[in-house]
Amino acid sequence: MSARTKARKRALDLLYGADIREESINAALAVEQARADADPKRGSSWPYAREIVVGITEHGDEIDELIETYAQGWTINRMPAVDRAIVRIGIWEILFNEQIPDGVAISEAVEAATVLSTEDSSGFINGLLGRIAQTRA
Repeated sequence: MSARTKARKRALDLLYGADIREESINAALAVEQARADADPKRGSSWPYAREIVVGITEHGDEIDELIETYAQGWTINRMPAVDRAIVRIGIWEILFNEQIPDGVAISEAVEAATVLSTEDSSGFINGLLGRIAQTRA
């Protein structure tokens, strides 16, 4: 597993956990920063995970508006929490991280959904992120 894949997983864990516990992202970031500081083995994936989460908080309204616009038949609150987190990461990578090709962002999100979510989630996430990526072209 690549360092960026591990970082995406950490960001997903952080976003999902904060969502489920209804805690602020800043509080979750502080806890995760303390864990990274205490365990040097966690250090390699932490900088990119932090970048993802901070980026999502900075662009959260825009990201969520895109989800509402392009998630055909689904509101953001109707989505499983894990799908919400996966989609937010994918959109952030597509729109705000020029280092990640759209195809890689989509593929990583689909893989996460395949492993962590429902049977239908990977297809839904693939279609949603694909539509959003097309808006940039």
